[in-house]
Amino acid sequence: MPVTWLCLLGLMILSVATVSSSSGDVFTSSFLVRFRRNVDNQVAHEIANKYGYDNLGSLAGSAGTEFHFKHRSLPHARSRRSITHSRVLKRDPLIHSAVQQIGFVRVKRGLRPAIPSIVGKPVVAPTGKAPTDPYFPLQWYLRNTGQNGGKVRLDLNVQAAWDQGITGKNVTTAIMDDGVDYMHPDLKYNYNAEASYDFSSNDPYPYPRYTDDWFNSHGTRCAGEVAAARDNGICGVGVAYDSKIAGIRMLDQPYMTDLIEANSMGHEPHKIHIYSASWGPTDDGKTVDGPRNATMRAIVQGVNEGRNGLGNIYVWASGDGGEEDDCNCDGYAASMWTISINSAINDGQNAHYDESCSSTLASTFSNGAKDPNTGVATTDLYGKCTTTHSGTSAAAPEAAGVFALALEANPILTWRDVQHITVLTSKRNSLFDAKNRFHWTMNGVGLEFNHLFGFGVLDAGSMVTLARQWRTCPPRYHCEAGAILEPMRIPSNGASLYLKVNTNACAGSDTEVNYLEHVQAVITANSTRRGDLEFFLTSPMGTRSMILSRRKNDDDHRDGFTKWPFMTTHTWGEYPQGTWILEARFNSQQPRIGFIKEWSLVLHGTKEAPYRTLVPGSPHSKLAIVKKAHEERKM
Repeated sequence: MPVTWLCLLGLMILSVATVSSSSGDVFTSSFLVRFRRNVDNQVAHEIANKYGYDNLGSLAGSAGTEFHFKHRSLPHARSRRSITHSRVLKRDPLIHSAVQQIGFVRVKRGLRPAIPSIVGKPVVAPTGKAPTDPYFPLQWYLRNTGQNGGKVRLDLNVQAAWDQGITGKNVTTAIMDDGVDYMHPDLKYNYNAEASYDFSSNDPYPYPRYTDDWFNSHGTRCAGEVAAARDNGICGVGVAYDSKIAGIRMLDQPYMTDLIEANSMGHEPHKIHIYSASWGPTDDGKTVDGPRNATMRAIVQGVNEGRNGLGNIYVWASGDGGEEDDCNCDGYAASMWTISINSAINDGQNAHYDESCSSTLASTFSNGAKDPNTGVATTDLYGKCTTTHSGTSAAAPEAAGVFALALEANPILTWRDVQHITVLTSKRNSLFDAKNRFHWTMNGVGLEFNHLFGFGVLDAGSMVTLARQWRTCPPRYHCEAGAILEPMRIPSNGASLYLKVNTNACAGSDTEVNYLEHVQAVITANSTRRGDLEFFLTSPMGTRSMILSRRKNDDDHRDGFTKWPFMTTHTWGEYPQGTWILEARFNSQQPRIGFIKEWSLVLHGTKEAPYRTLVPGSPHSKLAIVKKAHEERKM
C-alpha cells in the first residue's frame, strides 16, 4: 500500500530544520495550546478567558486538541519569551503544552504597487468570441497579438479552453494575501463569502486595510487575474471568469506566525479547491526558510484530505530574488506538495527578478519589460483597474486560473493529476534565458525542461483537453533510496566532491518506485560561506539538475543546511534504478572550507506506468513521447 501521509510528513517537517532559533527572535502574543484530550470550542473559550486570553479557534485539522490563544495584554511582538504566561497555562489540568509563537517575516512577491494612473478609461474592444472588457486588449498574457513588441501567440491559450465551454464554473480559488476588495464590481459576483476569512483581524470580512500608498492592493490584483467577470465593461477578464474567489487575509500584521499560516492553508479545504500564494520568505538571496510544523501539517493534510480526498492544489510564486537567489532555498516553493510557478515577459525572455531552481514546475507571464504597458492588467482597490501588476506575484494567480479551468473540465482530478497534466501540456514555446545561462534540456524519457521555466508555459487549451480524457494516476509511493552518513569534505580549490548512491528504488517492497515524480536530496552541510556552495544531482538516466546555485549575498558561516530537502522535478517520468550522483563544489575565487555531513536520496513516484490507460491525441505530443519510452522499457 502507498505510504501514509503522516509518514511523509515526518520527512517534510525537516524542511524547516535549517531555520534556527537565535537571540534575534521575535515573540508574539499568540500561543499554540495543546489539550490532553479533545475539547469543544466552548471549553477552550472558558479556559482562555480564565487566564486572560482570547480563543481564536482550533487549529485546522487538529480535531479539537490544538487551539490558537492570543493574550489580551501582551504586546504583539517582543524580544523575550513570556515564560510566565506559558507556565500559567500549562498548570491547567486540561492543557498538555503551551508554545508561544515566534514571529517571522513574509513578503509579497511583486514590485511595490503604485496608485493606478488608468482607472477604467474605455478601450475599443475586439469583436467576435473575444471578451469585450475594456482592458482585454491589454491582457497580452491571455491573447498575445504582438502588443508592445510582444511575441504573437505567446500566451496562456485560454481562448482554446473557453471555446470548449470551460470557464471555471464550480471551482473556488482562495487568494491568501493582504485581503480582497470583494465589493469591486468586477469581482463581487464571483466572490465566495462562505469560504473566506480574515486571519489578520479574526473576522469573516477579509477586506484590505487602507494605506495611502495602496500597499494592500496585492490580493485584489491577484483575485482579478483569476476570476474577474467577463463582458461587463469593467477592467479586464479573469483566466477562469466563471470561477469563484475566496479571500483569506493573512499577510497584514506586523509578524507572521505558524498558526496564522496553518489556519489559512487549512481553511475550508472542502469548499476551496485551489490556494494561491504570491508571497514567501524574504527574496534577499541569503534567507533559507520554509513552513513551520503546523503549516506543513496543514498543507500535507490539504493535499491528502482536501476536496473530499482528491487533494487541494497549492500554487506558489517561485520568488523575485533574481539571479542572486535560488528558489530551492524557499521551503514553500520547493515543496513537492505545491506547484511552483515562474514567469516570462511578453517576448519570451525571463523577467529580471525571476529566480531559478530545479523545483519549478512551469511558468506563466508577468511584467519585466521597460514598457509599463507590458504589465499585468487586472482589478485594483476601490473599483479601479491597473495595468502595472507584476512580479511572480502575478504569475501564480494566472496558473491558479488555468488549474480552475482544468478542474471544471474534470472535477475528479487529484492534486497529483494536476501536476502530471501540467508537465505533459506545458510548452517550450518561445521562452528563453535572456543571459544565455540555462538552456532547454531533454530528460531521459524525452521531456524538455529549463532551469528557469520548468517544463514550459502553461497551455490552458491543452490542459483542458487532456483533463477531459484523464484517468487517475496509479498510487504514489515514497522510497528512501539510500544515504551517505559519513561527513565528506568539499574541495577548496574549485574541484567537485562526488557522492554516489546506488539504488534499486525499493524494488520488491511495498514502496517500489519505477516511474519518478519528485526527487529529494535531503542534505546537511556547512561551510565558511554558504552562498558559494553549489549542488548538482545526476540521475541514472543522465539528467543533471542544479539543486543549489551560488547566492552571492549569502554570507552565512554558522547555520548551513540541516536536513534541507532540495527538490527536483527535472527527472519526471524517468526510471530511478541505478546510480545517483550528488556533486558539491564551491563557486568562489577565494578558498573555502565545507563539508557534506550527510545526504539521503528520497524518490517519489509510481510502481505502475502512469500513462498506460491514456490515448495520445498526437504522436508528437509529450504524452505520446513519454508513453512510448515507458512501453519500450518493458520490451
